[in-house]
Amino acid sequence: QVQLVESGGGLVQAGDSLSISCAASGRTFGSYTMGWFRQAPGKERVFVAAIRWTVGPTYVADSVKGRFTISKDNSKNTVYLQMTSLKTEDTAVYYCAEDPRRTLGTPSSRVTDYDYWGQGTQVTVSS
Repeated sequence: QVQLVESGGGLVQAGDSLSISCAASGRTFGSYTMGWFRQAPGKERVFVAAIRWTVGPTYVADSVKGRFTISKDNSKNTVYLQMTSLKTEDTAVYYCAEDPRRTLGTPSSRVTDYDYWGQGTQVTVSS
């Protein structure tokens, strides 16, 4: 059973930086894709970034490109989302998720393609 646990969320001011983490456990992860999604109040959950445990490029949504970076530490089975120049519209619950089925090509940005989810961590950006 895969377990994903996010941490590091909090309250920050606009323009600040924040890094959140997702620790994965339960089995080995091969070439699986790890994704970050976010969900603002009253809105749908949307893709933010993705990375594979193996060597390869990272993928970041256009809405946060240049401000957010996804990275991983395979030795810790942990994926990170570094967020800079935060804006009030970045306020959301941030979720990490795993897609264990698509190991080649561009990672999916669809919520329904990810099988395992963490409980989420709240990021609030004040003006």
